[in-house]
Amino acid sequence: MTRFIRLSSCLLLVACNGGDKEETGGLPVICNAGTSWEPGWQAFRAATDDWGIYDFDATGVRLAAVDFDGDGWTDLAIRYATDTPDDFGGGQVYTWLLRNTGQKSFEDVTVSSGVRQTRSGADEGRPGQVWAFADVDNDGDLDLFTGLTDLDDSYDETSEIMLNNGDGTFSLGPDSSDIRYDGDTSPAGAAFVDFDRDGIVDLWVPEYYYAQDRLYRGLGDGSFTDVTYDAQLNTKSWSNIDDLNAALAHTVAWSALACDLNNDGYAELMAASYGRAPNHLWLADGDGTFTNQSVASGYAYDDRVDWSDNESARCWCYLHPDDEGCDGVPPPENIICNEDDDAFRWDNDYDRELFRLGGNSGATICADVDNDGWADLLTTEIVHWDVGESSDPSELLFNTASADVVFQRPGNDVTGLTREHESADWNDGDMTGDLFDFDNDGWPDVYIGSSDYEGTRGLLYHQDSARSFSAVPLEDGIDHTRSHGIVVADFDHDGDLDVVVGHSSARCEDDCYDTFSVRFFENVVGEDQGLQGNFIQLTLEGGEGSNKAAIGARVEVTADGVTQTHQVDGGHGHYGAQDDLTQHFGLGSACQAQVTITWPDAVGSQQSFTLGGGYRYLVKQGQDPQPIL
Repeated sequence: MTRFIRLSSCLLLVACNGGDKEETGGLPVICNAGTSWEPGWQAFRAATDDWGIYDFDATGVRLAAVDFDGDGWTDLAIRYATDTPDDFGGGQVYTWLLRNTGQKSFEDVTVSSGVRQTRSGADEGRPGQVWAFADVDNDGDLDLFTGLTDLDDSYDETSEIMLNNGDGTFSLGPDSSDIRYDGDTSPAGAAFVDFDRDGIVDLWVPEYYYAQDRLYRGLGDGSFTDVTYDAQLNTKSWSNIDDLNAALAHTVAWSALACDLNNDGYAELMAASYGRAPNHLWLADGDGTFTNQSVASGYAYDDRVDWSDNESARCWCYLHPDDEGCDGVPPPENIICNEDDDAFRWDNDYDRELFRLGGNSGATICADVDNDGWADLLTTEIVHWDVGESSDPSELLFNTASADVVFQRPGNDVTGLTREHESADWNDGDMTGDLFDFDNDGWPDVYIGSSDYEGTRGLLYHQDSARSFSAVPLEDGIDHTRSHGIVVADFDHDGDLDVVVGHSSARCEDDCYDTFSVRFFENVVGEDQGLQGNFIQLTLEGGEGSNKAAIGARVEVTADGVTQTHQVDGGHGHYGAQDDLTQHFGLGSACQAQVTITWPDAVGSQQSFTLGGGYRYLVKQGQDPQPIL
């Protein structure tokens, strides 16, 4: 841990752990033995009560971890899975904006921040469960998109941009903006992205309920204009099977993502689809338009299309042996077929189509999992025991380094992302997840949040070697049933990543908790062993030609013989998730790192420097890094 002691006009940096005092870039290097989790090591401890979170009864599953007030401490935004307005007058509340005090505690500033103020003047809080943060007007503070699902036009309010006043409060954005579309809308996620690299963030909003996903171009003053069709992102209605199989029809979106997948500096756009609908991947052409690469990339659905182990399909064929495709299909093993029983889930004409053999996708997360310099994907999926191998599971998709973007799916038996089920009639309710290095060894690990069904829980996997994972036992990791929603950040500034997870109240059995409050898990890797990890943290600020929050910047950190690559996230995931914009890198056993930042401007400006470990740095584009608290 590092102390920062200010003496008159100079900054004295002291290594508190007896580390090496060798100077690197003008700073003493903090050199620890490093940490890499091993079985039997405690990785996290439950700390919800310690942080006072139970006092707020914040029962949301839509989470974001960003420093909204710019004080250097990561705050927490929580929303319940509803668009019902908040009753801040003593009734039911569905939104919490919790400010990190810097003293291992939060304070509730939801009302005082004005983040839920209404345009109509109503006493209740304005609804809208989809959130994403970015600096839309480049004034140095984080603004907020709040997306409202209003399929029947029943609300007086709309989706909005909330402009940050720079003092921890928000004001409603411009009245005239396409963001404020007041028709039938169903946003299911949001991702800020500078798709045209003009230095102003834009907004990608996939839609649920068989609707057109939308791209909005930022105008720099907080207003946006719809450029969906100009960008050639238009899709078709659900009326043609061939269009559905080719992922040319609308999504049934449950998630948003923007991530550069072919290292050309332009972000691809993705929408993960629920309801056995194909996931969509739009390849950036570099001229402001996009090409549908959903099926060709392998993202739309996997290549497991043998449906003959689907129990409902087997039952159908048992009762209708002469129907197309039924020849040779064995009888069901675990259900009883009755001619009059229409409860089994199979339409023999419809369900054998490619798009119906895909998954129920909850979220997609982007990260360079295997440290090869190319962004990979983690998808989370809802899978039921009776559907068989044809339903896509939650799994990693590895980037093949193709300019056209193509992924390989080695499968969970290969990567180690396997799990045991408590009963034969299991259900995997995987809707949320994350990729982050919890033990500072320089390799991303995997968390999958499974919920809404009996026996579901959070699943933490440690990356033992490239593309090879092992499950972290509950007693060592994150013991949390019905885990729905996750964000990570170094909330306490101790050099490792803490985790906040939500708890769903759906289909509760005996495994639900007494309270549905979010839960805080504090990182304690190495503490019992007397070890400390090595790390650096980088907070980026875009300059001339880049958006101020540096959304989309590429950061490469080389240490301990490994190069890690991050992209600054503008929001992702199931109905709006967002991890801290400060980039955290574990350094393994290394005590310093070589850093290269590619800024998200039109020319991809770069800066490179060597930094000592154990510090958080502010990096302003074109300037030398400066240590910060």
